[in-house]
Amino acid sequence: MSETTIPILPCRTLQPVLDFYSALGFDVTFQQTSPNPYAVVERGGIQLHFFGMKRYEPTESFSTCYVRTDDVDGLHQAFRAGLAARYGRVPTRGLPRMGALRDTSHGMRQFLMTDPGGNCIRVGQPTSEDLHHRPAPKETFARALHYASLFADSREDPAAAAKVLDQVLRLQDERPTPVQLLRLLVLRADVARRLGDEELAVSALSRAAAIHLTAEERDSVEDDLARLKQLRA
Repeated sequence: MSETTIPILPCRTLQPVLDFYSALGFDVTFQQTSPNPYAVVERGGIQLHFFGMKRYEPTESFSTCYVRTDDVDGLHQAFRAGLAARYGRVPTRGLPRMGALRDTSHGMRQFLMTDPGGNCIRVGQPTSEDLHHRPAPKETFARALHYASLFADSREDPAAAAKVLDQVLRLQDERPTPVQLLRLLVLRADVARRLGDEELAVSALSRAAAIHLTAEERDSVEDDLARLKQLRA
């Protein structure tokens, strides 16, 4: 026996969604306008179906699906390049948008992207056989990073992430390590930009870029340094 699961996702109109996935390197393998708007896009082993709904509101959508891959870094890089070529930049807020690539607390390395129809596509690669969420760290700054990352990426709630980060960055009786401070500031800049606060984003990025790290420390925050570079571009 052989089975395949194919998500069928809603959108208001097909063309903006098809243009988005074409930019990501997908082929439109089927499209019809009547009796009902319907289309199929494919890229490698990924196949997504879409149907049109006139009264559908993309900004209120909860539709999502998960794509598992054995090369999440390669897909993230390819998708970023495609979006930059199509839109002149990689959109990080509004519709469409694409998030950062991160290691999660539940054994996945993943990123999220949301298409013009409001459908959130989560793309990930297992990094562990244990896919349960790890307990939150007890140390102050590690705990803040844990929860802020969950709010920013898994729940797509940048305002909640900003609240957590601002509280911990204002502490006077405790100080983060250079690595922790870099990670906190890069994430704060990321969510600030998603919230449209460019002044705060620029300030956080400048502070992050000025932090001195040893070669070993830089290796431990490779993803954060890559995100810093992307946000400053």
